[in-house]
Amino acid sequence: MSQRQQIEFYLVGIGNHSTPIINDEVLLFIQNTKVFSGGKRHYELVKSMLPVNHIWIEISGRMDMVLQKYGETKKPIVIFASGDPFFYGFGNTLKRYMPDAKMESFPYFNSIQRLCQKTKTDYSLLRSVSVHGRDWAALNQALINQEPLIGVLTDNKKTPAAIAARLLKYGFDNYQITVGEELDGDNEQINTYNLSECKWLKHQDLNCVLLQRKFVKNSAFGISDDEFIPLPNRANMITKMPIRLSTLNALQLKNTAVFWDIGACTGSVAIEAKKQFPHLNITAFEKREECGAIIQQNKERFSTPGINVVIDDFFNLNLTDFPTPDVVFIGGHGNRLKEMIHTIYQLNPSTRFVTNAVKETTSSTFINELTKLNYTVNSTNIQVNEHNKITIHAAVKN
Repeated sequence: MSQRQQIEFYLVGIGNHSTPIINDEVLLFIQNTKVFSGGKRHYELVKSMLPVNHIWIEISGRMDMVLQKYGETKKPIVIFASGDPFFYGFGNTLKRYMPDAKMESFPYFNSIQRLCQKTKTDYSLLRSVSVHGRDWAALNQALINQEPLIGVLTDNKKTPAAIAARLLKYGFDNYQITVGEELDGDNEQINTYNLSECKWLKHQDLNCVLLQRKFVKNSAFGISDDEFIPLPNRANMITKMPIRLSTLNALQLKNTAVFWDIGACTGSVAIEAKKQFPHLNITAFEKREECGAIIQQNKERFSTPGINVVIDDFFNLNLTDFPTPDVVFIGGHGNRLKEMIHTIYQLNPSTRFVTNAVKETTSSTFINELTKLNYTVNSTNIQVNEHNKITIHAAVKN
């Protein structure tokens, strides 16, 4: 590793021009360098500029194999990357694997910047995200926040059509979509569509997207109970809005990364949490099979993608398969509250626990068990109309 850390890397950003735009200083440096690296597409673009006896290390497949080849050269390496090497680019990957290596960057405009320039779009408020080889989490957060302009790096599965379909599915019809294909290339195309049109279209593989908000949708603080799709014939089996909002306050989710809602039922607590704190990684656990479709419908109804729903008995699951929770809301426990508390505690001894108790046995078990584990428990009593009094318990590790 010490040898690798001494390697000098020069990261050169290029566009998609048939003859890349590279300044004279970098061109001169290229002519005096022997070892180069980049993707297959980059090589096709730059190989006519390289010295005759050059060495090319292709970036593909396993990263450890690429790094091994870098380590074997013991010479400065010029790496070609798309646009800005540190904008979701190879520069970040290299820095992660070789944090002490010497690097110098010569960036070009990234693809989203180029699309904004070509469409004369003011991108001072741009929120850039990538779904290229990644999940939807960053785009979900930007949409729930109703960002005015979102730039999206796509891939061959999360295409413009797939993005448009997803926005429509979750009610984000207040956006229009602009697709830039083969930017700077011979087959460049730029078109703006409504989402309903775009979801049926196929585009060239090399593309990126701008999502522009047409108007802001009103979003109340707290969702009315009667807006949720309920369990059949059990409309009252939902955590009431004043209780939900007080529960969110007890959960203290602003600086939290991972939240579990156990006994999610119709998904009301998880959905309310996602709307208020879209950065959260949320898993909702519920054992009733009929709740799977209900939670999904409510997610779509309230524009809250990104909630992972698990329909199974909590105690039958391998919980290490899920992100470790920072905060847990226990909405249901099947009379196994003590076991549930200790199971979660084993995963993370500093987890914050919150529950809403109707029965005295629930309150006493929650307080007694968590006090034994060196938690402080704060409790608040709330009653909504004629419904049963609820005690909200929040347990914080001392």
